[in-house]
Amino acid sequence: MIVRQGTLLRPPLTADYRSKSTQRSAGLSIIAIGIMVAMVAFISSIAQTAREGEATAISIAAQAAWTFGLATAALGLLKTGIAVILWGIVRRIWIRAESVKEALPKLMPRNAQQQPTREGPIATPYGLAQVSRKASPPLFVHRMSFALWAPMLLMGFMGVAIGLLLSFVEAGAAASEDTGAYNALRALVPGIQFFGETLLLAGISFLLGSILGSIRQGGGEVQESASVLVKTLKMPLTAKLFVALMMVGMMIGMLQLALYIYVATLDNTQTIDVWLTWLGPLREAGLGILLSGIVLALGTIGKVLGFQFSRIQEIIGTGR
Repeated sequence: MIVRQGTLLRPPLTADYRSKSTQRSAGLSIIAIGIMVAMVAFISSIAQTAREGEATAISIAAQAAWTFGLATAALGLLKTGIAVILWGIVRRIWIRAESVKEALPKLMPRNAQQQPTREGPIATPYGLAQVSRKASPPLFVHRMSFALWAPMLLMGFMGVAIGLLLSFVEAGAAASEDTGAYNALRALVPGIQFFGETLLLAGISFLLGSILGSIRQGGGEVQESASVLVKTLKMPLTAKLFVALMMVGMMIGMLQLALYIYVATLDNTQTIDVWLTWLGPLREAGLGILLSGIVLALGTIGKVLGFQFSRIQEIIGTGR
């Protein structure tokens, strides 16, 4: 799968590079809403502590239930806003690639010597690269990223929203002293919401993979348009570690959801408390691993961009 013009990731050729990014504006708006929701949850937490001594354990549990759901939803909104901005970045990369395609042939020296036709691996300051006559096809991880970023974000947002609704049901169960429903929901709510958070981070990871894939494909198309041999950077170690961490983080996210669902079937409050004590750190570890992979992906993007810029300088300077 390659990124074609007129799709969600790649604008049509008629797109105006001078226009403002609607994804950037939408993403910043979503982030602003997420911050406001987080502030509501924070104020609720402060109000909850101020009621100490006059509030009953039941009312505190009820308020804590929906406050947790609201705070987690705020994190989901922040991640969604970041994802929307990254989506806009992918589209801008393609607009820039089309601009370079048009400008690069005009910048190349007219009296450049014919380039050699040697193909194969070469060493560069940025790592190993491959020389070929045609642009290299997207790697499997790039094709997967192009296909899965949107479904992951959609399912993640739905998971967080469902968990938020259940948190209000949990608050009602606590207020009505329905112990069975309350114990089940206090396990289901974090499991579902943090699985949604996992999917949102996975969507962000796939968007970063889409950025890498777009830079790879766009760089190849730019070099082909200039009628020179195509140099493509091979997958760096940081990119391989990024993929590995993303997969581990997603597996932990699925595991924690399965365990939370199991805990929801238990009827002993003390046993439930024991399970919830260590399931919390487990879900956070999964999110931390996903975030570590995202950091590596950002580092990889920096390296790939450096390689692409150096290649354009080489073409302008030598014509090959």
